[in-house]
Amino acid sequence: MSALELTLLYLLAAVLGVVVCRSFKLPPMLGYLAVGVVIGPNALALAQNSDGVRHLGEFGVVFLMFVIGLEFNLTKLRSMRRHVFGLGLLQVTLTIVLATLGSLFLASLAPTLWKMGWQTALALSGAMAMSSTAIVVKLLAERLELDSEHGKRIMGVLLLQDLAVVPLLVLIPALGSSPDKLLVALAIATLKASVLVGLLLTGGRRVMRWWLTLVARRKSEELFVLNLLLVTLALAWLTERAGLSLALGAFIAGMLISETEYKHQVETDIRPFHDVLLGLFFISIGMLLDWREVAVHWRMVLLLTTVPVAFKLLLITGLARSLGATGGVALRTGLYLAQAGEFGFVLLSLAQANRLLPAALVNPILASMVLSMLATPFIIMYSNQIVMRLVSSEWLQQSLQMTTIARKSLNANKHVIICGYGRCGQNLGHMLEREGIQYMALDLDPDRVRQATAAGDSVVFGDAVRLQALVAAGLSRASAVVVTYLDTASALKVLANIRAHAPTVPVIVRTEDDHDLEKLQAAGATEVVPEAIEGSLMLASHALALVGVPMRRVIRVVQDQRDARYNLLRGYFRGADDDTVNELEQERLATVTLPLGTRSLCQPLGSLTLDAAGVRVVSLRRSNGKTLDADASTLLDDGDTLVLSGKPAALAVAEEMLLRGRPS
Repeated sequence: MSALELTLLYLLAAVLGVVVCRSFKLPPMLGYLAVGVVIGPNALALAQNSDGVRHLGEFGVVFLMFVIGLEFNLTKLRSMRRHVFGLGLLQVTLTIVLATLGSLFLASLAPTLWKMGWQTALALSGAMAMSSTAIVVKLLAERLELDSEHGKRIMGVLLLQDLAVVPLLVLIPALGSSPDKLLVALAIATLKASVLVGLLLTGGRRVMRWWLTLVARRKSEELFVLNLLLVTLALAWLTERAGLSLALGAFIAGMLISETEYKHQVETDIRPFHDVLLGLFFISIGMLLDWREVAVHWRMVLLLTTVPVAFKLLLITGLARSLGATGGVALRTGLYLAQAGEFGFVLLSLAQANRLLPAALVNPILASMVLSMLATPFIIMYSNQIVMRLVSSEWLQQSLQMTTIARKSLNANKHVIICGYGRCGQNLGHMLEREGIQYMALDLDPDRVRQATAAGDSVVFGDAVRLQALVAAGLSRASAVVVTYLDTASALKVLANIRAHAPTVPVIVRTEDDHDLEKLQAAGATEVVPEAIEGSLMLASHALALVGVPMRRVIRVVQDQRDARYNLLRGYFRGADDDTVNELEQERLATVTLPLGTRSLCQPLGSLTLDAAGVRVVSLRRSNGKTLDADASTLLDDGDTLVLSGKPAALAVAEEMLLRGRPS
């Protein structure tokens, strides 16, 4: 197979693998591993695990460590130090120590099945200590749990695991030395790493800032990207020449750049190289897996999957509990971190390259790691049910949380429920408060809730996605619900709950753009407010004003655009303070709900000739909460609510026409 054919095969396999995983909402890494198994020499044999591919995979690890170094900063470390150097350090240290001792004990009991020295046991325990940052962070973000109590602990542990890879990258190659030279090799490797890292970090930041500024002044995007590749690979080459690993140099390069003002630009530019090359690394790992060996030794694979997962689950849960977490938070932390991780593959391949791993164990260990990662999305999906079943106090705590929400919302009526109390939610809450409108905000950040509550804001800790929280916040009595955070998946869950239990309550959803507009409207959103469109309208208004367009015309043009985009902005609802001379003849909005017995029921909307009276139908909301863009053929039904636009006198006539014949 030619180089071009091999490249096309890898690209095709990678694309198909990622498409399938995205379809099932699984991390792309699992797709890369799966296609590596399928096209590898042990399955379809479409490609061999060639040196060229393996080297490309190594570059993927280099860029992975570069990104980890780029994200590392002392401020972040300091803010999370309790979880990083408490729970995280204990988890990594105890996992390595206990797993090493356990492996040696097993080797003494079954030397034919589990034959290994302490060096191999130590290398394997280092790989076992890792969890999957890519999978767990993605799922935490999707579930809006990054700022939760268990989310903070999980992020602290993952950060320490990423840092722990650095000494392990130095340790594992030294463990491959002959026993009589092992201590000398360890001492030399530690000395080299200390001197090299010390020199680079001492004067490297200043040199790196000067060099990046020099390159940036050339104002060439191509030159800047080439320079990034040069710096990353040059430092990786330098550490390799010093007898250390390529990945260590890349990590240092990332750390040096993280202290400069070019960090965010570098993150954007390096991401494509990082993602593509790391995908090749996981394909090359998948190609090592021989499914026939796995089928033969399926009992060992099952044992290697369940025992490490159960061990890490119990260890992390126990540590989190002993460090002050509640039972539910501790168990969730353990469930999220029990699987193997991508750095485990990195350390495993490094151990194999240094002849530390027996050939008979390669396939069972690889298969067990892949299986544990495949199980992770499902474990996390059902984590709440598992916690509720196993932790008796969790039900009581959640009940107390719902009681707290219900007690705060007890006197609220015709209030607005705000889902998410970030900057947008807080601005909305303050505006409602100034207008004398009650609101109840739900947020998952305990620090934000504590500070906002102390300031007198009406906010409680609660997950708006959960129906119990919405009901406790007075959903049935609310006049509206506003979803303020930019997460379509979560907004759809909120809409599904409201549509099922309070279909007549209007819901306004904030989104980043209008890509999911139809999906959200179909799910029951009364109005969707895309930030991109609002931003463009503000930009247009400022631009028009600056080029000399009269302000009145600017306001009218922008309002016309909003009217075309938002049905509910075509006019306004009358209030007690609107009865001025100027306001009385302005077009406004009115709502009319059709009770049982009115003559207009079961008639087409066009037959009522509302337009002849000078009234326009803005929208129609069915009794089940679904909003329609009604036309002349739309049949009216019991409980329908019409939003009408027109002048006051015309609206009065239209209301009389619609309600004629209603029961007394």
